[in-house]
Amino acid sequence: MLALMRRSACGIAAFFLACSYAAYPSSADNMTRVDTFGGWSLIADTKTPHVICFVTAEPTSSAPANTQRDAPRAYISAWPKSGIKGEVSFRMGFKIKKGAEGLAKVSPAGFRLFGSGDRAYVNDSTQELKLLDAMRKGSALTVAIAADGGATVTDTYSLNGLGVAMQMMQQACF
Repeated sequence: MLALMRRSACGIAAFFLACSYAAYPSSADNMTRVDTFGGWSLIADTKTPHVICFVTAEPTSSAPANTQRDAPRAYISAWPKSGIKGEVSFRMGFKIKKGAEGLAKVSPAGFRLFGSGDRAYVNDSTQELKLLDAMRKGSALTVAIAADGGATVTDTYSLNGLGVAMQMMQQACF
């Protein structure tokens, strides 16, 4: 349970850092886009050594298309000082239904997700490693979870370029 709480806190920290990069130009001075690989961008702080790095992408499609929400994103975050090399999270852009279980799928494998606020995370670290491996090898990822209003929202991400982006993140940040 403590590990789950710690992972959630780390994911929330990555979310706020990522939002500060995207939302506030003054914070962009602290973060830099290192490069883009396919649909995935590698972003790192400007500190030496790095405190946080992440790769991120927007979905290529969402259903239902008329869902009212903030921009969704997938993140794979790394905290070099903590030895965390790849934490997966999804900003859904809406409040997730309390107790809702989501699903991340890279055909043919599926990985259970839990929601916290507007973020979805993999249920356990072993499955997270398997999801990362599937994402490196796959071509598309779907993420589905119920919104607080009840409708299930599904985002689809292209995995084109993700393997290279993750490799570059490890080289640049560790």
